[in-house]
Amino acid sequence: MKTIRRLYFYAVAFISIEVVLWGIIGLLRSIFNTQEISNNASNLASALALIFVGVPIFLIHWFWAQRVSASDSEEWSASIRAVFLYGILLGTLIPVVQNLLALINRTILFTANLSEYRAVVGGSQTWVDNLLAIVVNLLIAAYFWNVLKASWSGVPDPENFSEIRRLYRFIWVLYGLLLVVYGIQQALSYVFTFPTAVLGDIGRETAVNAIALMLIGSPIWYYSWRLLQDALPDSAERESYLRLGLLYLLTLGGVIVTLIAGGNLIYLILLQVLGEGGSWLEFVHQLGGPISIGVPLGVIWAYYGKWLNNQFSFDENPPRREGKRRLYDYILSFLGLAATVTGLISLFSVLIDLVLGFSYLSTSGIVEPFSGSIATLAVGLPVWLLTWQTSQIRALENNDLGDHARRSIVRKSYLYLVLFASVIGGMVTAGMLVFNLINAALGVETGSLLRDTLNELTALIVFVVLLAYHLTALRKDGSARSDVLAEKQSQYHVLVFDQDGRFGESVKSTFAKRATSVPVTVLKVDEHIPGDLKADVVILPGSMAVNTPQSVEAWIRSFNGNKLIVSDEAAGVFWMNDLEQAADTAKSLAEGQDLRLQSSKRTNSIWTYVAYVFAALFACQLLFGLLMFGISLVTGF
Repeated sequence: MKTIRRLYFYAVAFISIEVVLWGIIGLLRSIFNTQEISNNASNLASALALIFVGVPIFLIHWFWAQRVSASDSEEWSASIRAVFLYGILLGTLIPVVQNLLALINRTILFTANLSEYRAVVGGSQTWVDNLLAIVVNLLIAAYFWNVLKASWSGVPDPENFSEIRRLYRFIWVLYGLLLVVYGIQQALSYVFTFPTAVLGDIGRETAVNAIALMLIGSPIWYYSWRLLQDALPDSAERESYLRLGLLYLLTLGGVIVTLIAGGNLIYLILLQVLGEGGSWLEFVHQLGGPISIGVPLGVIWAYYGKWLNNQFSFDENPPRREGKRRLYDYILSFLGLAATVTGLISLFSVLIDLVLGFSYLSTSGIVEPFSGSIATLAVGLPVWLLTWQTSQIRALENNDLGDHARRSIVRKSYLYLVLFASVIGGMVTAGMLVFNLINAALGVETGSLLRDTLNELTALIVFVVLLAYHLTALRKDGSARSDVLAEKQSQYHVLVFDQDGRFGESVKSTFAKRATSVPVTVLKVDEHIPGDLKADVVILPGSMAVNTPQSVEAWIRSFNGNKLIVSDEAAGVFWMNDLEQAADTAKSLAEGQDLRLQSSKRTNSIWTYVAYVFAALFACQLLFGLLMFGISLVTGF
């Protein structure tokens, strides 16, 4: 109930303060704006309405939140409170940056004697509009910054606040990086287009916009990234999955966009070499598209790829470290394989058309599809070969790491995903092939039967070869001769102490399902303990751990191995995961509630995960927008 109530009050407070904030900005703009007299009355009424409605609602909910937080340490350190405070800072400081960008952008355009309406942001605004928005947002941000500082100084458990602060900094890194990449792209586009006086061509305002974007984005990215780097001595920062996820996102995003841009660059070069391009000036203009987006994203790939490798090395557990690296390699391998298969099928189709003398309607004839096929292969094949061969070498190693690699869920998922795609692709092409043959037998004309048959047959062969190759790899994994882990498990002896016989049978049945290679010995407490009994770990029911029989107590005390305690059905005996769960359980019992135990590990609360989801959506939106922007630049669509 507290969590739902907390969410309600902070959500209403967040929305209402934003309403009040922009109502104040609208009010001040209507007062100082003397250019639009006709709209001032309407703008004034709208602003006052926002203020009159938002202020009381915000004050009621915010003062309640402050009062409850001051009297309850749990409320003070709640994740939703941290999300609210850092969210308010984002909701005020990002508009500050946007208005500062608009102000600087228009100032530089005005100084260069260019139209201010060509600014990348806020071309129709005035300096008064921007300054008012900056001042009001900064005042609100300053108030909540002080509240946040006070919260940090008095929070008993800073873990929740630390995680949300890390998320907050990552959002600023992504935001600043987006501005920088966009600025570099605009600058390179300007360099490759050789601006002219022709109407509609890119003009000098592109360079001005690029300068403004880099001026604002560079310090934001540098400062935010530096804060994250300075926190690396902290083990929580080094082991953060949020940090690992961001590095995956930036590295893979850089790889994908760079490869797309590289493929388009190869395509344009092939068209020009084969005589189907335009003039050399037009060719240089076209090269600007893929280069302008490929260069900055290639730098991101190289830079954050290095930090991703460093992040892998922070993990001192070799199997877990290799597992993190494995995910990156197999994602790239799958993307490279998809591009390779697409390019290969397309190339076979072009060669069939060439042999059969099939004529294309486009002016470039067969050169355009041929160039596209070669470009796709040139990008996809090296990526797949490099990543797949590396993964195969690691999987074929005759040691613990090799066995972990063969058993990895990531590798299994990759292989079965490729098998699935191969089967579906082969099924579709085989169906089309049979369909065309049946139509031909029935006398139904469906175009060039020979051409269609050869295209579908070659595609079917590609899918069959792909299926056979990866099926062989899967079988080799399953029938590996040297199963190091299984051998280790068979030499690890588990001893189970039992009182009534039911606990021991439950343990044995569970091990038969989940750990078949581990030998399990069940010994009743009233039986004699052999002197040569081998045991590496002991499993005890919870009731026995609390009330240990004298017949086994001395032996258990002398045992130096690990002891695993499992809850059983003993009345009144419940095992707690931590003190927080013990406190919550005692409170529930005091209130007369039935005891329903569940893990209460507070490494990350539910609201931390909610914040992660929204941050991931924000990051994916930025990445998707950047990806679509890059594709549109290099393809011309």
